[in-house]
Amino acid sequence: MNKQREGINRNANDGKRILCIGGANVDKKIQVLAEAAFGTSNPAVSKKSRGGVARNVAENLGRLGVKTALLSYVGDDPDGEWLLQYTKEFVDIQPSQIIEGNTTGCYTALLDVNGQMIIGLAEMAIYNKAADHFIEENKKYLQESDIILLDMNYPKHVIHQMIEHCKNEKIPLCIATVSASKTEKLPDSLEGVTWLMANHKEAEALSQMKIVNDGDFFRAAEKILKKGPEKVVITRGEKGLIYFSKMNEIGALVAPDVPVVDVTGAGDSLIAGILYAYMKGLNIEDSCKIGMTCSLMTIQSNETVTPELNQQSLLTIYHTYFSKGIIYC
Repeated sequence: MNKQREGINRNANDGKRILCIGGANVDKKIQVLAEAAFGTSNPAVSKKSRGGVARNVAENLGRLGVKTALLSYVGDDPDGEWLLQYTKEFVDIQPSQIIEGNTTGCYTALLDVNGQMIIGLAEMAIYNKAADHFIEENKKYLQESDIILLDMNYPKHVIHQMIEHCKNEKIPLCIATVSASKTEKLPDSLEGVTWLMANHKEAEALSQMKIVNDGDFFRAAEKILKKGPEKVVITRGEKGLIYFSKMNEIGALVAPDVPVVDVTGAGDSLIAGILYAYMKGLNIEDSCKIGMTCSLMTIQSNETVTPELNQQSLLTIYHTYFSKGIIYC
């Protein structure tokens, strides 16, 4: 038996509403204290935190004052309860379900001495419990949403259904590809996708080409655009990002040099910032600048979602690195 969660009540007319669909997991970060030596024991420190791409994006948006709901699955275990009890402070968790007899998803990141990820391990079997009639089962929450964020943690049939649903209902849809292997869940046609967010490896998988230089990022984005999305953003790690749209908006943003504490969650905060700006009516360049500002705040924090994020801190940091123009929050 699956149980719907009680969550905070929000006025449906109080601004636009974003529904984040996908992972709500426990993140375990293990960082080596010296250069990693494979095949032997390494001294390390570890930390457990709340994660999942959809959950992280939702919390970031909630901290920015956006009316946000989370549709995810957690197990009937202490980890699931821990996740939901915390998340509901920022996000409407009513759409989320506890799947009895299952374990909450878990993501383990092994970080090097500089905080860069060596490898990530994902235990996400719980999302395979999604019903064939996923759209009908969650119709109420989909109808209440003005924008939808979808990560790739649910099965292929759910991904395909959601893209088709958003296309037919003309609901702006943002796809977070999550990992290179999970891009295989996407259909050949991405008509109906408003934003597609990918990193270097995910973009290679989607474009079916190797990215070895700056020009390749734009060529990959162009290939992905031919599949149907309106806007493509490809992150380049410490080098920043590139963006490319069907309206021929093309550009690159170089990431400011800031001290890195931990990169985990940086991509999720980038997505949240972009969606936040998009809801405000900003163009693709300024949306990406807002997203990058959120990301810069995240990588300087020990937390997957920085508790320092709010509208005022975002505006302050934005003007520190991107002084041109005025952003109204």
